Amino acid sequence: MSRKTVITCALTGSFDTLSKNPAVPVSPKAIAQSAIEAAQAGAAVVHIHVRDPETAKPSMDLALYREVVERIRERDGDVILNLTTGAGGRYVPGEPDPAQAGPGTSLASPEVRTRHVTALRPEICTLDVATMNFGEHTFLNTPAHLRAMAARIAEAGTRPEIEVFDLGQIELAKHLIAEGHLARPPLFQLCLGIPWGAPATPETLLQMRDRLPPDAVWSAFGIARAEFPMVALAATAGGHVRVGLEDNLYLSRGQLAPSNAALVEKAATLLSLLDCAPATPTEARALFGLAPR
Repeated sequence: MSRKTVITCALTGSFDTLSKNPAVPVSPKAIAQSAIEAAQAGAAVVHIHVRDPETAKPSMDLALYREVVERIRERDGDVILNLTTGAGGRYVPGEPDPAQAGPGTSLASPEVRTRHVTALRPEICTLDVATMNFGEHTFLNTPAHLRAMAARIAEAGTRPEIEVFDLGQIELAKHLIAEGHLARPPLFQLCLGIPWGAPATPETLLQMRDRLPPDAVWSAFGIARAEFPMVALAATAGGHVRVGLEDNLYLSRGQLAPSNAALVEKAATLLSLLDCAPATPTEARALFGLAPR
């Protein structure tokens, strides 16, 4: 029997990727359409950021999240929605005083970062247990803010997907679990290849997997050219997988991905060669410990 593997599709992200691949969806209508197509291609979960339709820059606008969620639910009530709470974690030191926030800072309170979760109550949302250099800026998530966000997520009845980018962040997540702020069994996402987090290598993935709590359910992804090698490794190492235009813009070397669905289709084909089968949303709910629909 084929092992059921959950495919998550990360639809758009928050970086300046539209200039590199015009297939990246921007408007709520385009993001929702891309989610539907990804689900039809085999994704059981869609991971959602929103962007300002006019500028394509990242947004935290509740109205945009609401429109995306409503558009998806109108057409597909089964696919699992996973909303980001990573927005609002960016800090750029100002000049000449680094204690003052500089241009590009989006740092926001736990309440602001989770208000769309409280309002829309998705089945899953991310919780980035990570403070790190993230490219050229700082991604800032203090333990106190994480505890506050976890409480608001729990009040919404949403399951947090704990995103970790390095080994020490797993240890912090385990501490929050031991304190009772994150429920068991925990759901983890291993995020690999992001500058300057853990590299997307087999050794790193396996070491991070081995540091997870014994009862953890986990997925992993690699960015850019590491996307599909990490799909193969995560699936064969007992985890679930993530692909999408947030993480990688190419279908193969030199060939831009025409859609999120194309990336999901390639992941599903790869899984089939490994004797794995994409989980349906119903199967994914059972695997992820979500309430059945």
